[in-house]
Amino acid sequence: MKISGKLVDVHLRRIYPATIEIIDGRIESIEETGNSSEQYIMPGLIDSHVHIESSMVTPGAFALEAVKHGTIGTVSDPHEIANVLGIKGVEYMIVDGRKTPFYFWFGAPSCVPATEFETNGGTINRDDIYELMGNDRIKYLSEVMNFPGVIYDNDDILYKIKVAKGFNKPVDGHAPGLKGKNLKKYIGAGISTDHECTTSKEALEKIKLGMKILIREGSAARNMEALKGLFKKYPQKIMLCSDDIHPEMLINGHINKMVAKLVNEGYDLFDVLRSCTLNPVGHYDLEAGILRKGDPADLIIVDEPKKMNVLETWIKGEKVYDRGKVSFRYNKGPAVNNFNCSEVVESQIKVSKTGKRLKVMQAFDGELFTREIAVMPGPETNVKANISQDILKIVVKDRYTDGPPAVGFIKGFGLKEGAFASSVAHDSHNIICIGTNDYDIVSCINELVRLQGGLAVKSGKKEKSFQLNIGGIMSDNSCEEVAGSYKDLENMIRSFGCNLKAPLMTLSFMALLVIPELKMSDRGLFDGRTFKIIPLFTD
Repeated sequence: MKISGKLVDVHLRRIYPATIEIIDGRIESIEETGNSSEQYIMPGLIDSHVHIESSMVTPGAFALEAVKHGTIGTVSDPHEIANVLGIKGVEYMIVDGRKTPFYFWFGAPSCVPATEFETNGGTINRDDIYELMGNDRIKYLSEVMNFPGVIYDNDDILYKIKVAKGFNKPVDGHAPGLKGKNLKKYIGAGISTDHECTTSKEALEKIKLGMKILIREGSAARNMEALKGLFKKYPQKIMLCSDDIHPEMLINGHINKMVAKLVNEGYDLFDVLRSCTLNPVGHYDLEAGILRKGDPADLIIVDEPKKMNVLETWIKGEKVYDRGKVSFRYNKGPAVNNFNCSEVVESQIKVSKTGKRLKVMQAFDGELFTREIAVMPGPETNVKANISQDILKIVVKDRYTDGPPAVGFIKGFGLKEGAFASSVAHDSHNIICIGTNDYDIVSCINELVRLQGGLAVKSGKKEKSFQLNIGGIMSDNSCEEVAGSYKDLENMIRSFGCNLKAPLMTLSFMALLVIPELKMSDRGLFDGRTFKIIPLFTD
């Protein structure tokens, strides 16, 4: 098999006409030719950090969609399914990923549960980490979100890092806003990457201390605009990732869209491409080919670098995608889940005033961070949502041990009516719901109890929902089907007044306790600065 085109040689930093010969899935030769071609040949693209579960489809369904955009593999953290099912969830992801020719390089989740302040369904303990690290499919220790544990010498997290280093596998970081001596200690423990930077100042401090920075463009958090200037001085220290990408975004593009945007803005093509090819292959010791003689024939053919429309995708010498058609099939397996939850009633989510000022979470479009604000509740003893001030009720219901719901208040979603709920709620994936009134909130929660996981939207008689039958966080339907259902729900949410770009994704992060300032646990309002459950009211 021979392929000809304009070869984008990231190693020699040249573009030249060439013919590639492929024998037995590997590149036998690369010959420079005098024949010009309109198509460009590039190394296959790699997403350097993603939670496949956030696409709400299985690894196999993800692969069917990703190859259309030139992605040949992902450095995947199965942290989400591990919080639902423990090590069995990680094993499910590995087995399902093997059903396709796509490269799934999984990590061993380091922080399951992420904190002790929420109820989750699974645990990854020391023995599990040791077992996973001995698996060739596990390439690294996944993001160490428990940065306070590293800073204050927590035996458990330091042991997990030690195990990873013993297997000579890298350790991913998660250190939003960390700086100074605490950052030095965190990096000194052996943690080598971070994908949580939101400013170039933060990223530069981490780079100078030896870290590699992952620039992400996901469905909720997008930091490329703030961090793209790093390519000018530190291209060898940068990788591209999506982190969390929802289905409606994935069907329209993946890492190829990031490459096209950067090249269009004048960033060096070779620097940009190395961030999603050479850099991740080198850092994580990946088996993917990067267009060298003897490498696996992992490559893509595109129309031009400024557009990055993918014409063909090749993995291990097999053409897996050709101008609109995927050549491999995915056979789904049996569903797995962990859902032990009964319905709620309105009396369980009533809030009685116990202080003069109410602590409220302030959410922001496109950000994982929240801020704490304080408002004066009305004179009524029963504190309700205040639509005119955009103060809505937020409820988290434990779905593993069937504990009572926890209730708080949030600003920034803009709903004028109704409610919406999800069992995708990072990290523990309990049921989370935001709404303007108790009736619709309870109805949404109870619909998810009936479905045993999914998404629901309701305002009076107007209602939509769909099921996520894999762990309550994924569907085994196609990405296109899930994206269609997802869009329908988001359109309904917007019709209720919400103006966020990704309301369901943003909702899912309102339970992510490791991102400051305030978040909502199934045990109450949580302060991510002090790592404590705090009261709703203050004098």
